[in-house]
Amino acid sequence: MMNYRVLLLAAGLSALLVSCAKPAKIAYFQDAAENYSTVDVHPRQIRLQPEDKISIIVNCKDQKLTNLFNLPFVSRRIGDQGDSNSNISAQGISGYTIDANGEIDFPVVGKISVGGLTREEVAARVKQELESRDLVKDPVVTVDFMNLTVSLMGEVARPGRYTLTRDHVTVLDAIAMAGDLTIFGKRENVMVIREKDGKQQTYRINLLSAEEVAQSPAYYIQQNDKIYVEPNNMRKRQSTVNGNNVLSTSFWISLASLAATVVNTIIIATR
Repeated sequence: MMNYRVLLLAAGLSALLVSCAKPAKIAYFQDAAENYSTVDVHPRQIRLQPEDKISIIVNCKDQKLTNLFNLPFVSRRIGDQGDSNSNISAQGISGYTIDANGEIDFPVVGKISVGGLTREEVAARVKQELESRDLVKDPVVTVDFMNLTVSLMGEVARPGRYTLTRDHVTVLDAIAMAGDLTIFGKRENVMVIREKDGKQQTYRINLLSAEEVAQSPAYYIQQNDKIYVEPNNMRKRQSTVNGNNVLSTSFWISLASLAATVVNTIIIATR
């Protein structure tokens, strides 16, 4: 009879441990179909803003003209005289920083307005300017980002600032750059903070829903976006001063120790 009571007490303690634990919302896209699901997305290209830096490379049959429109970047150490006759274009290409008016100062051509344009639109505009002035015939213009970044903070594996090198970078791509969310990240309330037209806009994304993620205005990341992953309740409780709460590590250790002590005491008493 006494052994039965011991087993009943042990079972009760086990039930208590299980009942205290709440299932975490860990899996992404919980509303997705078992085999596949289709959600419409609307790709958004990055549009250039003041203080963005881009590289513009012009290629044509005439190498001398190519060198004229491609600003060289040369890095020399102090005291190095260098060779003024060397091919400096092999050292790299410097970038153009967009000014407050949304313009860049392009060689020979002068001011070109590029604010609000995509990379393809900038390339087309530069090409049009060169051809309309009979400066270059059939040029090939390539535009790339140089200083565009996105910042990830909070409960991600590697918080920090990451470089955007292409268009159509999604919030999922950005999170992957930072090594995914930690187990303590609140997946149903990821915050994206964006500055637009002098105003700060805040979007909240529920990663548990594939449909909500794809339909969010912040699904495609823009330069200078800040992504913040809020800690879940378990992490918040762990940050308390004394840690005496249901989901803290110290609580589980204390509860397990108490259970072991009670069981041992009853076993000794029944002998």
